[in-house]
Amino acid sequence: MTPTAAAERGMARRDVVFLLDGSGGTRSSFPAMRDFVERMVERLNVSEKKDHVSVVQYSRDPEAHFYLNTYSRKEDVLDTLRGLRHKGGSPLNTGAALQYVRDNVFTASSGSRLVEGVPQLLILLSGGKSFDNVDTPASSLKELGVLIFAIGSRSSDSRELQKISNEPSYALSVSDFADLPSVQQQIFTNINIAFVEGTSITTTTIAEGRRQRRDVVFLLDGSDATRNGFPAMKEFVQRMVEKLEVAENRDHISVVQYSRDPEAHFYLNTYETKEKILDSVRGLRHKGGRPLHTGAALQYVIDNVFTASSGSRRLEGVPQILVLLSGGRSFDSVEAAASSLKELGILTFGIGSRGSDSRELQRISYDPNYALSVSDFSELPNVQEQLLASVKTVSIPITPTSQTVTGTCVAVLCNTLCLVFLRDVPTFF
Repeated sequence: MTPTAAAERGMARRDVVFLLDGSGGTRSSFPAMRDFVERMVERLNVSEKKDHVSVVQYSRDPEAHFYLNTYSRKEDVLDTLRGLRHKGGSPLNTGAALQYVRDNVFTASSGSRLVEGVPQLLILLSGGKSFDNVDTPASSLKELGVLIFAIGSRSSDSRELQKISNEPSYALSVSDFADLPSVQQQIFTNINIAFVEGTSITTTTIAEGRRQRRDVVFLLDGSDATRNGFPAMKEFVQRMVEKLEVAENRDHISVVQYSRDPEAHFYLNTYETKEKILDSVRGLRHKGGRPLHTGAALQYVIDNVFTASSGSRRLEGVPQILVLLSGGRSFDSVEAAASSLKELGILTFGIGSRGSDSRELQRISYDPNYALSVSDFSELPNVQEQLLASVKTVSIPITPTSQTVTGTCVAVLCNTLCLVFLRDVPTFF
């Protein structure tokens, strides 16, 4: 079952706090901010044993409208939201507000279920630059394990919002808060797939852990249609590899090229040094051929690359990542293979060009939002940082509260994603 399906079946438990800028600068925008929160809450599974919600508004000083344990019914949350009034005031002290939610909202007495392993999420809507320092309280929230998303408007300080967020790419921007619907689905997808099943684990700060390990497979369309674009595809893989930490106990890389039939250039256990991988990538030749059988290529990487004999460490809990670059529509069906990849927990990103089928790439990708597009493969640098951020933050360090941990923890964050499957967790976690 995919994380999305699990969440939709009601297995999710999340503590979600909305922190709203209620200063004088957002007076005309506040109704749009309130509508945004209402729409988000309407799609959450609010109940005593599922999602809990809190709303805090701030300007010079913060004020909690209700805490995580105030309401256990969605109707009560929505009724209170509809009655929210703009706070007003100045200056804007975002740092103090962040410290306030750290000390007064993300606490057991206010309903936080952090110690039970329930994901803690903070969504900040800020319409201006803070007059106080945000660095210390933001770091304190991250150390606590709170996942922070920040949404700003034209008047916000984008660098400040990036510092506040867990990752710079978790900081989103709209020209005006009236445009919040344009980012709503992205935010909702991010929080809707963060869930924990079982109560004997606790998530810690999402970061690039010192013991990070990833198995990354690049699947390249080498058909006749990509002959001109292949050098750019090859350079894209080189740039990605250069930024990964390739080593025996860190990141492992494989490259497969396909057209009518797939061909593995090297497997996950072929090379242990970055230099050897880069040498091999530089020497890649365009395969050529037709028709394009993406379905068969996906099945090939399942059967021949994401296997222990080819170096996959999936059974050790190492995140499995597939990056597909496709320049056209497949002549065979991709459905069965794409489903198998998801069932195995393989995180698939699909990148297409003008000649690709965007719907097909969305079906292949782990989540439709993980399907990226460029007009031409020469523009791959435009999506490289986004993809690299996703790959490099793919796992969440887990701290068990007891020596034996059974259950499953999954957190997937769209565009910048986090993914871990735990069952009878190995000691390296």
